[in-house]
Amino acid sequence: MKFPLDGNAVWIAALMQHLWQSTMVCAALWLLSLMLRRNAARMRFRLWMLASVKFLLPFSLLITAGESFSVKRTAVPTVAPFFSMVIEGPSNEVAVEPHVAAPAESVAARAAAPATTKRQSVLPWVVVFLWAAGAVVISGVWMRRWLHLREVVRRGTPVADMAGLRAVMVPSNVEPGVLGIVQPVLVLPEGVTRNLTAAQMEAIVAHELCHVRRRDNLTAALHMMVSALFWFHPLVWWIGRQLIVEREAACDEAVLEQSHCAMEYVEGILNVCKFYLEVPVACVSGVTGADLKKRIAHILSGSTAQRLSMVSKLVLGAAGVLSIGMPVTFGVLHTSRSYAQALAKQNPDDAWQGTLHVQKDLRTVLKITKASDGTLKSLFYSIDQGGQPISIKETTFQNGELKLNVEAIDGTYTGKMSPDGTTITGEWKQGDQTHPLILVRATPETAWAIPEPPPKIPPMAADADPSFEVATIKPTDPAFKGKGFGGPPRRFGTRGTTLNDIIMFVYGVNTKQMVGGPAWADTDRFDITTGQPDVPGAPNETQVRSMMRKLLESRFGLKFHKDKKEMSAYVLTVAKDGPKLTKSDADPNTPHAFFFTKLGNLTVRNATMEDVAQGLQGAVFDRPVVDHTGIQGHWDFSLKWTPDETQFQVFGVKIVPNEAADAPPPIFTAIQEQIGLKLDAAKTMVDVMVLDHLEKPSEN
Repeated sequence: MKFPLDGNAVWIAALMQHLWQSTMVCAALWLLSLMLRRNAARMRFRLWMLASVKFLLPFSLLITAGESFSVKRTAVPTVAPFFSMVIEGPSNEVAVEPHVAAPAESVAARAAAPATTKRQSVLPWVVVFLWAAGAVVISGVWMRRWLHLREVVRRGTPVADMAGLRAVMVPSNVEPGVLGIVQPVLVLPEGVTRNLTAAQMEAIVAHELCHVRRRDNLTAALHMMVSALFWFHPLVWWIGRQLIVEREAACDEAVLEQSHCAMEYVEGILNVCKFYLEVPVACVSGVTGADLKKRIAHILSGSTAQRLSMVSKLVLGAAGVLSIGMPVTFGVLHTSRSYAQALAKQNPDDAWQGTLHVQKDLRTVLKITKASDGTLKSLFYSIDQGGQPISIKETTFQNGELKLNVEAIDGTYTGKMSPDGTTITGEWKQGDQTHPLILVRATPETAWAIPEPPPKIPPMAADADPSFEVATIKPTDPAFKGKGFGGPPRRFGTRGTTLNDIIMFVYGVNTKQMVGGPAWADTDRFDITTGQPDVPGAPNETQVRSMMRKLLESRFGLKFHKDKKEMSAYVLTVAKDGPKLTKSDADPNTPHAFFFTKLGNLTVRNATMEDVAQGLQGAVFDRPVVDHTGIQGHWDFSLKWTPDETQFQVFGVKIVPNEAADAPPPIFTAIQEQIGLKLDAAKTMVDVMVLDHLEKPSEN
């Protein structure tokens, strides 16, 4: 049964469930008490006491107890970059710009978030206030009565102990009774011996001693606590009356079993009712409680309680097992099932997704697969940046912790999987910035669609000599920082580049290898946007450079001749321990990538050693880099170092030395330790370009 309540009052729903369960248990126990109506009253008293205790013992506690016996469940996220620099040819793949990640939230959290914030309901607070007021009033009344009675007893006169029980004669018209739980005291009103015969007095005292042996004051105090907490439930008060009826009947049966005369006993009870008042607190056991007429009729009938039959014993045993055993068993089974489900969902090989919140929301998808040898492989997708896959260098999952090394974009992720295996909460780090990222296990219903890759353009004929049909050249916005080269397969462009930058890229030379030329060629910056080549197909790098050379000749009037000159350079060789490079699995005919996620974090893909030397001399160093490695083929690697003030001068930025203890080493150390190559300064003969003629770009 479920109760439709305000989400802000979930605790009310839990309370309603508990009250409903307690009511059903009480109904079942009432039926059992009817079945035992001819048996001993003490059995029916125990049933009603169980009904009372049920109000203090929700099934959820029994289920939790069952869970504690079972196995433990395995515990079980674009800000503009600091700069933008890509030195690469056109590619069939969509480039993912380096970006600094921002905090993310889970898909589930976003879907669940309301469009507007609702005013919190005051109903739960009203309910709490009314409940507390009722509980305080009832408890206060009972406490006042008990304290008054205790004060009366304190002023009483001790008399001789009766059957080992301390007795006190009090100046009050309260009926004989027992006060106290730990150290009970028999309370007798003054003059009681004048109103009762010796036989009647003996029977009444036997009745009170029976209350002491049965701990009736303790059980009554326990039910008083239940009544104070659940005063609003009428069933609690009915149970209280049944408890008094059955406890008095049980004591009556005990008195008669001690061979006391039934008539003397009844007359003693009637005389107490005639001369004295009933005890005003249930936790002080008296003699006149319950329905007096039925009680006297039962005493005088002379009937004895029947023994429990085998059927009754089986029914009571089954009821006890079901009332306690079922919730505990459910807890054990529930935990075992949850544990099995958690184990099944603790495997990370699946599709995960989450959102990065930067200048715009960036939806990210992570797909993890497990190889036959147990190793994990992953692909990363940024749906709102084209959705093309980014390979992850290393994926590990140990003790519920997922670690990713997305070397291609200088990103790492560390997250902890939730016990139910549905979320991974961790941190995404890219460059120097760290932000939270929550990944949610995707389902067929919630999975985001990954954009289809653009159709692959067939390569241009190798012997083709293309030209750009049109090209637009305009000054760069002074507010733009950084430099960039590249574009889609059949388009190429630059941004924020000087003419010297473009010549460096097109001809693969360093600025010191260019002799002559006007001063504006090293200061004025241009954005170049090209049209489609006049030959079908995707051009290779050689053809792109050829088209750019034609553009320089037609639009900037470039004329030059070659020469050789000895100058300071860096010589790239293989270190003594050999290269530490990864063979590229990309098509060698496709363009290579050479880009920085930040100054000093270099990513290279599908590049030859000549490409590497040209990239270093064009972007990092102020002098040429000459390749003397002798290494052939195309390679992938990443390189991290701490730049010094002599590097990256082409970007026009001031390098601030990183003096942190964990800062990467200088480039000369890093290149040897990380990729097994070596850079040495030396004087050597290099090719130079003597610029004979240059002019400002012609009209578009």
